[in-house]
Amino acid sequence: MRDQEPGPAGRRLTTREAADLLGVKPETLYAYVSRGHLSSRRTPGGRGSTFDAKEVETLARRNKRESTGGSGSGSELSVRTGLTFIDTDRYYFRGVDATELAARHSYEEVAEWLWTGRLRRGVTFAAPDASVTAARRAVVALPEHAGPTDRLRVAAIAAAAVDPLRFDLSEEAVLGTARILIPTLVAALPPKRPTHRDEGSLAHRLWGRLSARPADEAALRVLDTALALLVDHDLAASTLAVRVAASARAHAYAAVSAGLGVIEGPLHGAASGLAHKLIMEVLDRGDAGTVIAEELRAGRRIPGLGHRLYPGEDPRARVLFGLLEEIPCAEPALAAARDIVATAARHTPLHANVDLALAVFTASCAMPSTAGETVFAVARTAGWIAHALEEYGERPLRMRPSGHYTGPKPPQPLPE
Repeated sequence: MRDQEPGPAGRRLTTREAADLLGVKPETLYAYVSRGHLSSRRTPGGRGSTFDAKEVETLARRNKRESTGGSGSGSELSVRTGLTFIDTDRYYFRGVDATELAARHSYEEVAEWLWTGRLRRGVTFAAPDASVTAARRAVVALPEHAGPTDRLRVAAIAAAAVDPLRFDLSEEAVLGTARILIPTLVAALPPKRPTHRDEGSLAHRLWGRLSARPADEAALRVLDTALALLVDHDLAASTLAVRVAASARAHAYAAVSAGLGVIEGPLHGAASGLAHKLIMEVLDRGDAGTVIAEELRAGRRIPGLGHRLYPGEDPRARVLFGLLEEIPCAEPALAAARDIVATAARHTPLHANVDLALAVFTASCAMPSTAGETVFAVARTAGWIAHALEEYGERPLRMRPSGHYTGPKPPQPLPE
């Protein structure tokens, strides 16, 4: 029965009535409140809450539109999110300029900001021995030619298997998983030097998995900033996969595994590897002209150039190129990147994107061509967790588009 109250709020619904109308659990209802989608009022005596009926009905209609893929245009899925906003040549994490955050704060601090909207200065992530041991054993069992994303997927699955709390989808439990999973993924990757020690920032620990060179302060700053810049980028393909998994209430490890399964594509996380090989070939030949000509002749797009969301310069590339200019050993690769951009501009005027900046970094620091993909995957794991958390607060299985059947008209005779 609805509780009638005077005042501008109008009709009030009990917790159970509001949850039933939205088709969610009471826990999800309060997640809507914490994210600002609904407002609540404590009942007299402090036991229970009531909700404005008009607010609840509006949210129910919006959820229904989203569950049918309604974006207004009828051609794209639109998902409500309070995490990342991309605007022309800038992007923001929870309303704060992402490039400024990355320039002033560590990867771990930026991840915490994206997860909670609170800045925890000096925060570090640590993984329990059981999680790291299980992940390393699983990774060691892979063939030697296994790629970094293969290793990360296996590590995530192994870490899940030893976590008895993985099915707890409460915000506190999922955040605990995130703070364990990310350092576990890094620790599971084989070190480039036997003497490398897993201590310090996540960037320092990851460095030892990417390069046999000792890490200097300037290079570590580039790596840490790259991780922070790549934490999230709205609904990229891998992030959408994560949200679909979370919509089905897959636990956080499984949701991250879904993202890792998509990121390996050459048009997503693996794009920096193609740009790395292009940089190395230009360095080897001493000129971008013949290299670009061969790429175009083969009908291939030039990796590291252009981005569908930025008509101008990719802000992430701008920040990383600025930092790379402070590293003397990066100058040859930077010159090669400038040559690529200038040469390709005669064919199509495209700006350098973050993949080209990552390629300059990895080529300059004696890292393999797959290093950029590793950086991308580790960084984006934090963003995937943030999106999974948002999706756990939404109606289950809402991301279920309808197929447009184009096969033979039924009924057809049974095949013989």
